[in-house]
Amino acid sequence: MDFKIRLGLTAAAAVVALAGCAAKPPLRDAKAIRADRQVEAQASAFESFMRNARAIDADFSGPASVAEGLRVGASYDPKQMEAGMIAYAAIAALQDPKFVAGVRKAGRDKQLAKQLASRPDLAASLPGADAGAARANAALYRQGEALAAGGARVKKASYSIQRQAWAKVFVPDAKGRLTRVKQISGAGYRPVDGDQARLYAAVSEGGRRGGGASPVVSRGLAVAALTVLGEDGKARGLMSEPKSGMCLRVAKLNLYQCLAAAGPYYEDIYCLAQHGMLEPSGCATKAAGAPIRTAQR
Repeated sequence: MDFKIRLGLTAAAAVVALAGCAAKPPLRDAKAIRADRQVEAQASAFESFMRNARAIDADFSGPASVAEGLRVGASYDPKQMEAGMIAYAAIAALQDPKFVAGVRKAGRDKQLAKQLASRPDLAASLPGADAGAARANAALYRQGEALAAGGARVKKASYSIQRQAWAKVFVPDAKGRLTRVKQISGAGYRPVDGDQARLYAAVSEGGRRGGGASPVVSRGLAVAALTVLGEDGKARGLMSEPKSGMCLRVAKLNLYQCLAAAGPYYEDIYCLAQHGMLEPSGCATKAAGAPIRTAQR
């Protein structure tokens, strides 16, 4: 064979080999793994609402404090929160070294990213997935329980505050108040300085909670695994889970219906506690695999 021909074939083979290498993104260094900005923003939407809502002061002093509580309690968009729970589970799982190492090992299979993108439930069978799921479960459950505690305080206040004259006054322009609440909900999450740091501080608290991987956590594990594999783009279609989404939408609809029927200010406080705090908290704990609590009046 002519030397020039052999040289040309060798060069062509090298190009093909390099192209094959470039087609598969390199596995990310375990020490530098961070979710992409979109996933971080989605997780922050969840963490920010849960943090702000659980901080609602149950010592209502007048109509202005009730309006502020409603502003905070109505400030989540169900679709954002649905994606946010999955993203939060993913970032929590990424904090677990055993899970990350397991994904890196499994990542030798070039078809893994494609499989996870179409079957996120497969993430629960990856090496180290139990550890990642336990970390994600604990993170979601901790958020849900903290909001439930805040909701219980506000619900208790809705009864005790009836002794105060102002709380028994009917809300003026109740229709306008409901319209404003819907506008606040539609606006959804608006990031503020420090949200990213608060997000990572929250997921870094650690802890483990068993019970396997719920559909939300399975999707979170898949998103986390795709992040480790350098295939973040394939996770875009995994940020929805029908049952959790329905749970959040029903809670928001219940809030609207409750406010539409409410009369005095103490009833607004009850609506806030039951449907703006306790029900969303139940959605989060259920996403962590815990049974949802039956709402009691």
